[in-house]
This record gives sequence, structure tokens and C-alpha cells, in this order.
Amino acid sequence: MVKFYLLKEEELFHLLALQQVEGIGDVNAKKLISHCGNATNVFKEKKNNLLKISGIGQSMLERLSDIKIFKRVEKELVYVAKNAIDVVTFYDEEYPKRLKHCFDAPLIIFKKGKINIREQNIISVVGTRQMTAYGKKVLEDLFEGLKPFKPIIVSGLAYGVDIYAHQLAIKHNFQTLAVLAHGLDRTYPAVHKKEALKMQGNGGLLTEFWSETRPDRENFVKRNRIVAGISQATILIESAVKGGSLITADIANSYNRDVFAVPGRISDEFSIGCNNLIKTNRASVFTSIKDLVYILNWNSKPDIDAKTIQKQLFVELNDHEKIIYNYLLKEGKQQLDIIALYCNFPIHKTASVLLNLELKSLTRPLPGKFFEAI
Repeated sequence: MVKFYLLKEEELFHLLALQQVEGIGDVNAKKLISHCGNATNVFKEKKNNLLKISGIGQSMLERLSDIKIFKRVEKELVYVAKNAIDVVTFYDEEYPKRLKHCFDAPLIIFKKGKINIREQNIISVVGTRQMTAYGKKVLEDLFEGLKPFKPIIVSGLAYGVDIYAHQLAIKHNFQTLAVLAHGLDRTYPAVHKKEALKMQGNGGLLTEFWSETRPDRENFVKRNRIVAGISQATILIESAVKGGSLITADIANSYNRDVFAVPGRISDEFSIGCNNLIKTNRASVFTSIKDLVYILNWNSKPDIDAKTIQKQLFVELNDHEKIIYNYLLKEGKQQLDIIALYCNFPIHKTASVLLNLELKSLTRPLPGKFFEAI
């Protein structure tokens, strides 16, 4: 048991070290780990073997032996231990399921608070920092409608829509997560420190950034991909023609997530972004909680009990069809990206197999990109 614990500690150390190597990034780090079996072996593998991996260059590998990296890892491990911060790696069971399926998901995330992200209903709420009375009313109505579903609310702790979403989540006793663009040694903006502390009792703070990382401009875009990737859907409350929340919506679309936008008058500055998303079919219209519930299939009650349907005999299935069909039989209705993740197929391949199963009357699609076996 002690030996296993030490092995886990060594692997965590090298995962952190790999994350610190300039130029590697999350995607290449996973390539290296996949090639070598684990992060520890990456630092032991011959450089010539690693150079055969697509995207891996000589200068990148030379930094693997930089002693400054290891000293920085030691310092960070001391910091997280002293401050009761959880370190979750991409390979841990508690890593967020939906985020794991994103190709550029962070190798490591740091979290603080009472966070349980295994629940199904996770919603990101984003929007302008200059929220209007209209946006505020929409948010209040949204949270009233969400009461029966008790979702996890994700946002970015920023001014305007973000902080009001966190405040309403706290008020309604929803778990809420703030995804940060900096380390956990600070709160930005500082005026939201009170909310940041409150949410740690039911939810908490989450970031990929190490301590001493400042909230620099480029970090907010990286933060936004976690906001989009961790959630089942993203709701855009208000946005001008440009803004960070529009970036989050675009990322959510690239991850095959549902995006909702609140429509507004064509003359309102902070409805332009939402109206454009709807006009270009990059977001569903959000007019009430009913839109969300229907598209995400939260209250779906199949008209036929799948258990009472006699299974068809003599249906021939290939190996891929068997894997997906058996998974759905065991787990019940699941979203497309979750099926792809746990069956270890690309999304396009999963969608093709599901179509074949539907044609054979073995599965059926449901609103919100859900599927179930019949």
C-alpha cells in the first residue's frame, strides 16, 4: 500500500513537471504520456524515441531536464498541501467527465471547496460584465425555473452576469463552480472574495493555473474552454457584438455542446451578440426554462418502458455496434459525447454507429443529443 502511494506521488510529480515544460501544452503532453505509458516514463525515455511523435520537437525535449521545473513543482506541492487544495489529473476518476472528452482539456486542475461534479445537470451561465435590468430579470426567472432540477452552475466570477449567477446559485442552494483565470492564491476581481468563500461550502473554485499566476488576458480564453467543456450546456444571457462570453459560446459549439442565447431587441447593445448567435444557428433561443428542459431532455419520460420491449432476435451487430449497444443497455440514456468517451470512439464514429443501431430499431435519439437502447 505504501509502495502504491509512493508511485502515485511520483507520477503526480512528473505530471506537474510535464505541465511546466514550456512549449509542450496539454495536447502534446497527452501524446507523450500515451507513447510512454505514464508521465514518469516520459522523463526516462530516450529523446530520439520521443522525437518520432508528431508535434514533438528537439528544443521542447531539451527543457525536460531543466532543474528549475522540478524545483517549481516541489514549491507548488508544498503550497497545495498547506492550503487544502485538491490536485486532479486527467487520468483520475474524479476528473470531470465532459471536460475529459475535450481534445485540449487541461492535464491537471486544482480545486478548492466541496465540489461534486459527477452529477448530470451542469450548466454554464455567461454574459456581459455590464448586465442590464433585462439580463438580471432573465437570470432571476431562470434560477426560479431551475429549482426542481438543482443543477450545478458554472461561471467565471467576473462582474455582471457571472457574479450574479453565482449569487443566485448560493441563494437557491445550488452547487456553483467558479472557473478562474489565475491561481488559487488570489481572487479576481478582489471585490468578489466574499462570494468565492461562500461557494466553497457548496461548490468551489477550479483552475488549471498554478499559484502566483496572474489573471493575464490570455488566461481568460483558456479559462473559457473549461467553462464550456465541463458543462452540458452554456447559456448566454447578454452580450455586445464582441466579448469573452461569445468566445465561450464558440468553444462550446466546437465541443458539440448545446448553446442557448437570450434574444433581445435589435436596438439593444447587449443583445446584439445573442441575436447574432441565434441568427447564424449557433445557439438555440432561450425564452424560458421550458426551452432548456426540452432540448436537454431533463424531464423526458419515454412512452414505452424499454424493459418491457421484447428484444429482437437474430439482429446482426458488428463489434462497434455491440460495444455501444451494451453500454446503453447498462447505463441507460446517455449523451453522444459521453457515449463516445466511455466506448473509446471518436464522436463522428459514435454518431455513425448510433445511426446504424437506430435503423436496426435498437436505439432511439432523444432531445439534447441523448440516446437510449430499446
